Amino acid sequence: MIVEMKKGAAKGDVQRVVERARDMGLGTQLNYGTEKIVIAILGSNTGQLSTDIFAVLPGVESVVRVMKPYKLASRGFKSQDTLVTIDGVEVGGQRVVVMAGPCAVEHRNQLMETARGVKKAGASIVRGGAFKPRTSPFSFQGLRKAGLELLAEMRQEVGLPVITEVVDPSQVNMISKYADILQVGARNMQNFPLLTKLGKSKRPVVLKRGLSATVAEWLTAADYLLAEGNEQVILCERGIRSFEDSVRFSLDISSIAVVKKFSHLPVIVDPSHAAGHHDLVGPLAKAAVAAGADGLLIEVHVNPQEALVDGLQSLSIPKFEKLMNELRQIAKSVGKSI
Repeated sequence: MIVEMKKGAAKGDVQRVVERARDMGLGTQLNYGTEKIVIAILGSNTGQLSTDIFAVLPGVESVVRVMKPYKLASRGFKSQDTLVTIDGVEVGGQRVVVMAGPCAVEHRNQLMETARGVKKAGASIVRGGAFKPRTSPFSFQGLRKAGLELLAEMRQEVGLPVITEVVDPSQVNMISKYADILQVGARNMQNFPLLTKLGKSKRPVVLKRGLSATVAEWLTAADYLLAEGNEQVILCERGIRSFEDSVRFSLDISSIAVVKKFSHLPVIVDPSHAAGHHDLVGPLAKAAVAAGADGLLIEVHVNPQEALVDGLQSLSIPKFEKLMNELRQIAKSVGKSI
């Protein structure tokens, strides 16, 4: 349940609510808003408790029972939009933040040339996979630590923050030394030990939607990160599995509007994995911006024909430049910029 304190409630009043919850074996999470403090009461047995237990306490304005499975990601807990800032780049504001780069780091020249190209075109963050969990164990699995070292070198030379994927809890501390944003792939959306470790790291996290996950399941997974005190969470819609086979995955554009309505977290879109083909990336990216996405995660390769991973869905530098120019017009039409 959600306890909303009165405007200007004393610290002692807030502490009484927290202590009452703890005495009952419940957890708490506080959100310090611009005018009021909101307290989430967390626990498996909150559904059996009367709201009067907290409503009678001094300084409490209202108590609302949250019926949805996600609590901390909900607008009931935090009404204001969350802004995540990475090295001066703000995700969730009036700017559509574009993260672009190769699906996998292959070698130094490939990464550096691609990074310089996407920066020139207007990207704010460079993506690049060092650890690449693939459907087939015989596919290229990434350069691993060597790839991380190249990403760190690229950040130093090109001057853009880095996002890369984490696939195992044991990797979190190591990858945090090299990357600015840690990405949770679709297959790991419900890898709860990984989410808990990432939550404790307090590092910015991009949480991709699972292949067959509902929006509610996606937001509940985000609660694992938020419950550990990590408020730097960005959601990423990347398409879900459906009966349709003309694209790699079905991009759920409606999820952007749903997330915006029910959650305070920023949401970006990965049109590359949804499309599966470079010809379709542009239209899906434009639709995402028009629908209100806070950013895009786009695969770009200096030479897609030679890419070791996902070359078919990767844009060349010239195609990416063209798309960025088109996206600027769409962003402007919805009151945003790129």
